[in-house]
Amino acid sequence: MKYIHFAVLLWLGIGGLRAQDSTAIRRDTVIAPAKTDASATDLLAGLTDSTESQPLLPHKMIFTQRVFWGPKGLLRTTNIAPLTSEGRVHELKVRRTMLVAHQIGGFVTLAGFVAQGLLGAKLYNAKGQDYLDTKKWHERSATFINITYGTTLLLSLTAPPPVVGAKKGFTSIKLHKYLAIVHLTGMVATNILAHMIDNNPDLKPIHRAAAYTTFGAYAASILSLTF
Repeated sequence: MKYIHFAVLLWLGIGGLRAQDSTAIRRDTVIAPAKTDASATDLLAGLTDSTESQPLLPHKMIFTQRVFWGPKGLLRTTNIAPLTSEGRVHELKVRRTMLVAHQIGGFVTLAGFVAQGLLGAKLYNAKGQDYLDTKKWHERSATFINITYGTTLLLSLTAPPPVVGAKKGFTSIKLHKYLAIVHLTGMVATNILAHMIDNNPDLKPIHRAAAYTTFGAYAASILSLTF
């Protein structure tokens, strides 16, 4: 069941990341909101004055966004979030809040990666009771990282869509997306290998390489939007 869970997570994550760039924290949405997040009054005016020239939803949306926020999404058909100009103004505020939480979760997860790396390095050389104690904390930190990583990912994948689609050309958002594919794959591989090590200790070097690759890609993905 654990492998199935990892496979589903990988499928959702990579599928969503390939669909568009706007699921990550956008520099113009979170770090410099003044560039795209107009005041609620201005945004509402823009949406109501010309609904034809300014569509309420972007043409491309990831699968998870379309399921909830698409024209026939769950929140639309149940009338919880009708697709209106006023509703989209509120959704963009919700999106901003979720992406800020996504960014905070990213730094919390990064801190967990650092702690996990230190424990992992100690575990490789530990013996006896020290090994058992370190292994326990290593497993606890792994659980913590999986929870924060998964939550951070879901905040990105389920946030309401932006007003417009992704910008053309290579951007920091696209770099963030490509790195996310790497670290998501690394997360799945690291978890699978961790459960195989007890029966096959020869996998330890591969597990360590996967963990370091995941950490490197994850740190780079955060830096790509921070600076």
